[in-house]
Amino acid sequence: MNAALRPVPPRKPKPRRDPDYKPNWEQDLKRSAAQAFGHTLREYALLMRLHRPIGIWLLMWPALWALWIAGQGRPDQKLLLIFTAGVLVMRSAGCVINDYADRDYDPAVARTRDRPLAAQRIAPGEALLLFLVLGLVATWLAMQLEPLARIYAAAGGLLAVTYPWLKRFIHLPQFYLGVAFGWSIPMAFAAATGQVPRVAWLLLAAVVLWAAVYDTMYAMVDRRDDLRIGIKSTAILFGDADRLIIGAMQLMALMALWLVGNEAALGGWYRIGLAAGALLFAYEQWLIRDREPAACFQAFNNNHYFGLVVFVGLALDYLY
Repeated sequence: MNAALRPVPPRKPKPRRDPDYKPNWEQDLKRSAAQAFGHTLREYALLMRLHRPIGIWLLMWPALWALWIAGQGRPDQKLLLIFTAGVLVMRSAGCVINDYADRDYDPAVARTRDRPLAAQRIAPGEALLLFLVLGLVATWLAMQLEPLARIYAAAGGLLAVTYPWLKRFIHLPQFYLGVAFGWSIPMAFAAATGQVPRVAWLLLAAVVLWAAVYDTMYAMVDRRDDLRIGIKSTAILFGDADRLIIGAMQLMALMALWLVGNEAALGGWYRIGLAAGALLFAYEQWLIRDREPAACFQAFNNNHYFGLVVFVGLALDYLY
């Protein structure tokens, strides 16, 4: 067909532009700024591990145990609020400073390589600034306590700051973590009673053993990567004896909690709580029987329920 005779396709009409339309650059800029701010807040929340509350609970249960025993089953409401807020803030601060310390190691570990600092979605300076803000909030909360409790709070802050670097040098950082996680106990007794009696130190010893149990399970998840990059842990130190030693520590933790019950004159409900805790410990041993990383992580998470049943038994004992 002659090109001159070919049908010409109809032209699409050009869309008419509204004569009154004016681009709102200010609104677009605000929307972009809001989106960027929201993204940053999300990364900060991930850095503080707010999406993984297991650490909050493992820090919270010892504080609640101590407040209930120190208050004879009726904890001071103001102290309860301060310690609850303190647990949230200090756990968040601990995660931030831990990831800052591990920023060169986490990219080499499968479980941690996507964390905000490891993935470089947050700059190290930002993390330090966030840690400083959280530290100031924790300091303000501590200033609401009695003078003796403030001294213990300062020591607790030192424990939280120094723990992340300890695993570079010793094979037992899990016990140091246990002291840090249980340090709310002498703080609670000092705040509630003005002294730290023997029962508080017994309870702290139980928490140190318990923390060594669950953090060894946690370290078993990363054992292969930790061996490769040179991180130290009880999971590496214990080797093939890990399950046996974890079992021994579980028994010692239960025994320490039993002695706490004797010292605090607790009765049947508390013993039932400990019995339920013993069953949970047995279940954890079953979970880690093959040392499979996912099952070890499940066993670690299961310790939240151990803290819960001990607290329920404790609270019911004072209630009835």
